[in-house]
Amino acid sequence: MARAALGWSTQDLARHAGVGVNTVNRFEAGQDARMSSVEKMRTALESAGVEFIAENGGGPGVRLRKPLQ
Repeated sequence: MARAALGWSTQDLARHAGVGVNTVNRFEAGQDARMSSVEKMRTALESAGVEFIAENGGGPGVRLRKPLQ
């Protein structure tokens, strides 16, 4: 969902995070991924403006950060 909000392909996320495309594909398919790779992907997404929303009764999610004015 976060990658789609940015309009990024799996290749885009892999490049920004410094991980392999196969790593992104495996993670998105719910397969095992190294914690260091997950953190790299999260950092890349957050740097691009994604905010992760914690579970608050409505379920976890993501949103894009509001641009600075």
